[in-house]
This record gives sequence, structure tokens and C-alpha cells, in this order.
Amino acid sequence: MNQTVDDAAIVYDVHPADPGAHLFEVTCRVDGPDPGGQVFSLPAWIPGSYLIRDYARHVISVSAESDGAAIPLRKTDKHTWRAAAATGPLLIRATIYAHDASVRGAYLDYDRAFFNGVCLFFRIHGMENERCVVHLAAPADGQWVVATSMQRLTGADEEFGAFVAPGYDELIDQPVMMGPLSCIRFDVAGKQHLVAFSGGLDTDFDRLQADMQQICAGHVELFGGTPPFDRYVFLVIVRNGGYGGLEHRNSSALICSRDDLPRTARTDMTSGYRSFLGLVSHEYFHLWNVKRIRPAEFVPCSLDREAYTRQLWVFEGITSYYDDLGLLRAARITPESYLELLGRTLTAVYRAGGRRRQTLEEASFDAWIKFYKQDENAPNAIVSYY
Repeated sequence: MNQTVDDAAIVYDVHPADPGAHLFEVTCRVDGPDPGGQVFSLPAWIPGSYLIRDYARHVISVSAESDGAAIPLRKTDKHTWRAAAATGPLLIRATIYAHDASVRGAYLDYDRAFFNGVCLFFRIHGMENERCVVHLAAPADGQWVVATSMQRLTGADEEFGAFVAPGYDELIDQPVMMGPLSCIRFDVAGKQHLVAFSGGLDTDFDRLQADMQQICAGHVELFGGTPPFDRYVFLVIVRNGGYGGLEHRNSSALICSRDDLPRTARTDMTSGYRSFLGLVSHEYFHLWNVKRIRPAEFVPCSLDREAYTRQLWVFEGITSYYDDLGLLRAARITPESYLELLGRTLTAVYRAGGRRRQTLEEASFDAWIKFYKQDENAPNAIVSYY
């Protein structure tokens, strides 16, 4: 256990122990465990993606000790454990499988690593508001760096080291990406923005920097001109195919195809690049609409069961309206291109009979069982709250 920063009530160590088997080793030290027996758990879902994912199913092994002596554990439900009473600090050790290549899970191999806090960080019940320190360790081989929006305690930018969060909710809302990353930076209203790319690239980074800076500046201006953060991080996973994103408090995780990014010596606006910029715009807009302006049902938000709201159409639908509009206002696309995108959205809605059967409030409420579990009849039965 790394003890270089030990003034927090909860200290996590994360080590990419076996990239070939996709295994993280995670330890969690609790300085003042519950004298009646400490309860800890993993979330069942991740904010922004409304589906029960049961992250505890990826726990391969878990054990506990105190002052070198083993502490018995009892599992009380699918994602919760109770440790027997301990007289000293409690040390929890876990091996966690990570082979989910989406933005909602955890992934580890010899080329890269990515994880959301809901996958690796146990919630220590009764201590959710305590300061947390996280030590991120580099793999044994490879020239890796790390990108995250977590506040750094030790090390230079992109180096492995110690990080801190004021409580559990903020801890799990700051994903981490590791590997031989390519990074660009720009400022908006005096605040630093980092864009980290994982994946082999032949990309025009100068164009990306200019385009993303203008899009972000437009949204900041729309919301009053002062960003609600000191530093923002885009984590971009580049693959042979794929598309998607997930918003976080001061960062976002994005997936795109290599063909979506602008190539050097080309100036045309391809449909793939336009889609990527729309994704950037969408997730950045969520900084305000979802992360700061939130449904009352999500304050506080229980992550061990579904959290129902009838307002996802407000938080996703309005964001979707502004994502492509943001590209137009930033002069990244032409009015004709914007109208084409708007027409595509209208066509998708009017072609689906589900709009006559489900209201937007119903679509929001039933996202857990319908939107995220679509079958062959979905176009006839549901409407997208996006």
C-alpha cells in the first residue's frame, strides 16, 4: 500500500496488475472503520446511463485484513459486503476484471486502460463524504501516461501519482485513462482543457484543437461566460469503429472511429468528423444541463437501484438540440449542413410509430426497461427522449 499521502480517511491504490488477463488489483484502506463491522459496496449503475449493470459481477476476489490479521467478510446482497469488526485500520483487497470497451465500464490490456470509478472504487458506507485519496500505479512495462480530471496531489501533468476527491460521489464521477496517449490542450475563458486520445492516429491535431476550442467557447458564453471548473478533460477512445459518450462533472469519455477524426492535409468536413464534433458539443453541454442543473430525483442519487425521473427528455432532449446548433454557432458547419442534420432527426422521429404510443415523460421514466433494452419492436413502441 502506497503511504506517501496518508492524511485521508479512505485511500485507494489502483494497479493494472495483469493486462493480459484484464485484471486490476485494487486496495482500499479505511482508517476508522465502523466498530460494528464496516459495510462496503459497488454501484449497480453509472450516472448518465440508465441501466442496471451490476458492476460487482466483475469482482473476481475480495478479502480484508487489519494490522496483518485476516478479517472475515460476509456478502449481504449482490453488490454489498460486511466486514467483521476491526480494532485498527481496515484494508480491503480486490481483483477486478476489466474488459468492457465502452465508456460505461472498465478496460485493461497491454495497449491501454480505462475505468470509471463505479467499477473499481468501493463505497464505504457511512463515510461517503470523507476525503478520498487515490494512488494510480503504472504497469510494469510500457511508456504509459495518465489522464483524468481528478485533482492531483503528486507528480507532474500526465504522470502517475496521487489524486484526491472530497467525497465518494465526486470520486466516481472522474474516469481515468492510461496508456501511450496523445494529448492536446487549449484554454477557454482562462480555464485549461485537455484532450487525451487513446489509439493509433494520423490526425490533424491543430484542426481538432481549433474546432473544439470554438465549440466549448460558445457553450461557455451561452451559460454566462464563466466555466464551472478549473480544468476540463476529454478522454477520447479511438477504435476501428464505434460512437458514444458519457458526461461527467469536469470531464467526458468519448468513443469514435479512426475515420471520424480529421486527417492531416485535408480540410473537408466529413460526415464522420461532423458527428464527432456533435458528440463533443453534446457532452460538453452536459456540464450545465445534467451535471449542474439536475432532476430533483437525482439529488441525492442512489446507485444501488433505479432512480426514476420523468425529465430525461429535458436533460437529453434539450442537450441534443444544442449540440448541433453549437456547431453552427461556432461556425464549424454551414447553415445547409445544420438543416440537413435537423432533417435527419425529424425523419427518424416521424418514421417511428412509437411516438404515437409513448410520451416523452413515459420514455424518460421507462428508460431503464425500454430505451436501454430495445428489441425488434422498439420503433413501434417507444420514442427516444433524445
